[in-house]
Amino acid sequence: MPINAPSLANLSLVEFGGRLRELKDSGVNFFHIDLMDSHYVPALCLPPRTVRDVKTLCPDAVAEVHLMVDDPTAYLDELRDNGADWVSFHLDSTRFVRRTLAAIRERGMRAGVALNPSQPVELLRPVLPWLDYVVFMSVEPGFSGQRFLDGSMERLAALCRLRSDSGLPFQIVLDGGVDYPVARQAAALGVDVLVTGIYMMFAQPDGIPGAVRRFNAEFPQ
Repeated sequence: MPINAPSLANLSLVEFGGRLRELKDSGVNFFHIDLMDSHYVPALCLPPRTVRDVKTLCPDAVAEVHLMVDDPTAYLDELRDNGADWVSFHLDSTRFVRRTLAAIRERGMRAGVALNPSQPVELLRPVLPWLDYVVFMSVEPGFSGQRFLDGSMERLAALCRLRSDSGLPFQIVLDGGVDYPVARQAAALGVDVLVTGIYMMFAQPDGIPGAVRRFNAEFPQ
């Protein structure tokens, strides 16, 4: 069953600590942390020390960092020092994808690449042996709260077929516009991690504890 990975970009700084405690107390132990530099994407979001804040409150949780930046290698030492566990970067953010994957792994973190909606799944094939996971974007990167893009499920199915055909054990993280109908289809395809936002985890009428209970009932771990 897929892992629930709440996207912390949905939290305001005012409520960040309290909502993070609610997630922890509800049993969530995997967090999706977006870092944006206002260059690769227009938005500026969450500094690297956010990882340390998350790990201080939730030391046993997985901190999965999604870099939406122009120069991913510039962040790697700081992310390692702050306790990041997984780090992904966008395929088109560097000319040196294999080198960047190797640099992440050399620092003891799991290495992933993110694939944008306009990029063919086949672009991943040359680097599959050197990555641990793929962040499949089903919205354009840079803003929370977008709707799942038409055609994304077919592309996601193609990525799952590519994994099966390659025989490689990389994991698949689905990021963008995930609601329950989308989540059910993705789980049936074999997606490993669902990045949850306002459609499943935040802005829910019964709050975060109720949202986590619904996820766990739908996808028992």
